[in-house]
Amino acid sequence: MAATYIFEVLTLLTIVFSNCLRGAADEHTHKYNDGEEVVLWMNTVGPYHNRQETYAYFSLPFCRGSKTSISHYHETLSEALQGVELEFSGYEIDFNRDVPPTAFCMVHLNEDKVKAFTYAVINEYWYQMYIDGLPIWGKVGEKDENDGKYYIYSHKKFDIGRNGQQIVDINLSTEKKELLVAGAKIKFSYEVNWKPSVVEFKDRFDKYLDPKFFQHRIHWFSIFNSFMMVIFLVGLVSMILMRTLRKDYARYSKDEEMDDMERDLGDEYGWKQVHGDVFRSPPHSLVFSALIGAGYQLISVVFCVILFAIVGELYTERGSMLSTAIFVYAATSPINGYFGGSLYARLGGRMWIRQMLTSAFMVPVFVCGTAFFINFIAIGYHASRAIPFGTMVAVTCICFFVILPLTLVGTVVGRNLDGQPDYPCRVNAVPRPIPEKKWFMEPVIIILLGGVLPFGSIFIEMYFIFTSFWAYKIYYVYGFMLLVFTILTIVTVCVTIVCTYFLLNAEDYRWQWTSFMSAASTSIYVYAYSFYYFFFKTKMYGLFQTAFYFGYMALFSGALGIICGTVGYVGTSFFVRKIYSNVKID
Repeated sequence: MAATYIFEVLTLLTIVFSNCLRGAADEHTHKYNDGEEVVLWMNTVGPYHNRQETYAYFSLPFCRGSKTSISHYHETLSEALQGVELEFSGYEIDFNRDVPPTAFCMVHLNEDKVKAFTYAVINEYWYQMYIDGLPIWGKVGEKDENDGKYYIYSHKKFDIGRNGQQIVDINLSTEKKELLVAGAKIKFSYEVNWKPSVVEFKDRFDKYLDPKFFQHRIHWFSIFNSFMMVIFLVGLVSMILMRTLRKDYARYSKDEEMDDMERDLGDEYGWKQVHGDVFRSPPHSLVFSALIGAGYQLISVVFCVILFAIVGELYTERGSMLSTAIFVYAATSPINGYFGGSLYARLGGRMWIRQMLTSAFMVPVFVCGTAFFINFIAIGYHASRAIPFGTMVAVTCICFFVILPLTLVGTVVGRNLDGQPDYPCRVNAVPRPIPEKKWFMEPVIIILLGGVLPFGSIFIEMYFIFTSFWAYKIYYVYGFMLLVFTILTIVTVCVTIVCTYFLLNAEDYRWQWTSFMSAASTSIYVYAYSFYYFFFKTKMYGLFQTAFYFGYMALFSGALGIICGTVGYVGTSFFVRKIYSNVKID
C-alpha cells in the first residue's frame, strides 16, 4: 500500500508539473464518446459550518445504485491526507444520454436510521460528489418551519453541460421532500439531463470562483498600503545607511587619529565597540542553523507552489495542490541541507550529522506530530479525515528514503563549498560584557515589536486565505499572493535591519537570534488573529473542528514564522557584514 501511494503521488506530480508547462488537465483525458461511462463519485458528508469535519457519504443510511462495477478507480496520497472518501454511487450515467426520473433503491426507516438522518438535518449536513473532477454539493434535508418536522431529499436531478466530448458544467437540484418517521419507506431516485454548452473546458471551473468575495479592488488597495509601508521602511533603512552610519564612520575615523589617552577619556559607544563579538557563534547554533536551512526550503516551496498554481491552475484539480507541495518539499531538500549545513560549519559546529538530522526532520516531525494528534480525535469521531495506516507508512517512507538522503547530499556539498568562516572581524576570545540599556532596547521587546509591521502588510490577505481554507471558498488569486509574499519579504528584511542596528548601537551583539525571532514573531500575531477569526468570523463548534482548526493554524503560523525568521536573518546578516567590512576596526 505504501509503495503504491508513493508511486502514485510521484506519477501524479510528474504529470501535474508537465501540465503546468503544456496546459493539460490531469491524469484523465476528460474526453468521452457518446454512451461512454461517466462515473459519479460520492465523497463526504458533514455539517456545513464545520467544513473539515467530514464523514463518508454512506456513513448515513443512504443506499447505492444498482450498478456494481466501473472501469477505473484512482486515489492519490494527497486525497487520502485530505480526507477524500471516493465511493462509487452505483448510478448509471452515460455520456450524452439522458436518464429519466429513475428509482434505484428503497430505504426502510427504523428508529436508528431516523435518528441518523434527523441528526444530519439538525446540524445542516451537506454532501459532496464529483463528476469528471467537478465538485457538486447537495443538502441532505431540511426542517419545515411550519410543522417543525424533519424531511430528507430523495431525488437528485443532474443537469450536465457538454462542449463537444467534454463535460463543462454540472448543476444539481435536490427535490421531493420525504418525512422522516419510523416505518416509512423512502424511494431514492435520480435523473440526468444533458445539454450543449458554450463554456470552454479551460473555463469550466470559473463558476466555482467568487469574484465578488475576492474583490480585486480590495487586493490592490491592500497592496498599495503595503507598498507605501515598503517605501517608508526602505527610506528608513537608507537613512540609517546613508546618514547615521556615515556619521558613525566619520566619528570612528576621528577616533583612530586620537592617541590612547584621548580615546580612553573619550565617549566611546556604539556598534563598533562590539566588533570583536558580533560574529561570535550564537547559542544553540545547531538548532539555529537547522531553522535557517528549513526556512530556505520552505521559501523555495512557497515560491514554486505559487508559480505552479498561477501557471497550471492547480486549484482546479482535486488534491493537486497538496501533491505539488509534497513533491516540491521533497525535491528541495538539498537546499535545506546546503544552507543549514554550510551555516553550521561557519559557526564552528562539529556535530554535523546531528545537525543534518535535525534540519531534515524538524518540519516533518512538527507537521506529522500535529496531524497524528488530530488523527486520534478523527478516529474517535469516525471522520473521513482519519489518516489510514498505509498513508502514514507512505509519508514515513518519503521522509526516510527521499528527504533524508537529499538533505544529506545538500549538507555535504554545503559544508565543502561554503563552510569556511569569512568574517571581516576577528572574534575575541573573551566575550565582552553587555552594558545595561533602556527597557525598550531589550531583545525581548525588540522581538515582540518586530513582527507588527510584517503582519500589517499581510493582514488583509490573511482574511482571504483563512476564508478560503475554512469556508466554502476557492482561493485562486495567486498573483496577488505572490505580490503580498514579495512585499512581506521586503518589509521583514527592512524591519529586522532597523531592529538589529538599534540593538548593536546599544552594544548588544546578540543579533543572530534576535534578528530571526523579531521577524518570526509575525507568526505570533497571525496565530492571535486566528483566534479572532475563529470566534467572530466562523460558526465552528465541536472538539474535532476546534482541534483541527487550532492545530493546523499552529502549523501554518509556525511555518510562516520560520520563513520570516530566515528572511530576516539573511537580510540582517548581509547588513552586518556590510557595515563591519566598510570600517577600519583593527
